Amino acid sequence: MDHLLFEDESAIRAYLALQYNWFPRGQQRKSKTYGQHQGAKLFAAIDYETGHVLHREEEKLDAKAFQRFLTDILQTYSGKVVVVLDNAHIHHADEIQPFLKEHARLQLVYLPKYSPELNPTEGLWKWLKHDVVNNVFFQKFYVIRSHVAAFMKSINRTPQAVIDRLLLQV
Repeated sequence: MDHLLFEDESAIRAYLALQYNWFPRGQQRKSKTYGQHQGAKLFAAIDYETGHVLHREEEKLDAKAFQRFLTDILQTYSGKVVVVLDNAHIHHADEIQPFLKEHARLQLVYLPKYSPELNPTEGLWKWLKHDVVNNVFFQKFYVIRSHVAAFMKSINRTPQAVIDRLLLQV
């Protein structure tokens, strides 16, 4: 094995995501909303050795999008690549099986069911939502996307922070 990656998906919604807050008694915060459920669908994989985060935004979290992300992984990493991931349906979909057979240097290793604590990419989503999305109302959806992209770019400038925060806890 040349590379070990942990992969997961998440959706960032275009409505205000509230995180636990303190407010003065009787002054509850009013939250704006679009009245829609737009959102960014994200794939991410963390390189266990380097802390580099590869990500991709898609319109849907489906098998076709997952295969495109696997293609990104193969284009980014040479040699044998092991991807550790959960048991989401898209990870087992019939339509990706020919792709996996064709790309034997890519191996998917499935975590036990209902064990998100074993996947450090879950912590990435928590970090992203805490630092970028929670308790912030974005007037336009493209602004959320640009903030997400900026977050990903910033953590890739400090891969040791990714290792310290996400990978040393596994």
